[in-house]
Amino acid sequence: MIAGQLVGPMAAQDPGPARFVLRSPEVADGGILPVDFTGDGSGATLPLEWDGVPQGTASFAVIMHHVDPEGMTKWYWTLYNIPADVRSLPKNVKGVGTLGNNSVNGRTAYAPPHSRGPGEKTYIYTVYALSAPPQLGVEPANVSREVLLAAIKDSILASAELKVVYTRQGAQGAHDGGSGDGRGVPPPPRGR
Repeated sequence: MIAGQLVGPMAAQDPGPARFVLRSPEVADGGILPVDFTGDGSGATLPLEWDGVPQGTASFAVIMHHVDPEGMTKWYWTLYNIPADVRSLPKNVKGVGTLGNNSVNGRTAYAPPHSRGPGEKTYIYTVYALSAPPQLGVEPANVSREVLLAAIKDSILASAELKVVYTRQGAQGAHDGGSGDGRGVPPPPRGR
C-alpha cells in the first residue's frame, strides 16, 4: 500500500465532493423540449432542479440561451438573486429571484423560443452557484445575459447545464408543403 492511499471499505466511504447538476422533471439532458415550453405551446418556463450545491453558495442565477447558425447568442431567460436555499424552480415560476431581460423582445420576462428555419435547435439552461449575489448598477430591465455574466464572473463557484433540442414543426413547412406551425397557425413575423 502506498502511504496515504486508502484501500478496502474505507476507500468506498468517501465519495468526494458532490457534482453540481441541473435537470428537469420534464426533459432529460439532450432530450426534446416539450412544445408547452415554447412559443408554439403555452410558453411556460421549464421546471428546473439542481443539487450538489457547492459549500459557500450565497445565491443562484439561471440563464437560457441559444447560439444561432451565424454564431449570434440569443437569450430567453435571465433570472438572478435566487436565494441560496432554493433547489428548484417550478413550471411558470413567479416570485423567486429577479428577472432580467431577453433578446427576443427586450422585455423583463421569459421569452419562449420560436425558432425560425428548418432543423433542430439546441437551447441551453445554465444554473450558476454564486459566492455572493450579483452587484448590478442597472435596473433589471437592463440586465442582459452579458451584463449578468460580467457581474457574476468573479463569484461563480460552479455551474451546471441542461441542453435541450426543439424542432419547430412550422419551420419545415417549406419542405413538406405545409405552412405555419403544423396546426394551421401561420408562423410569427419575427424569428426567435
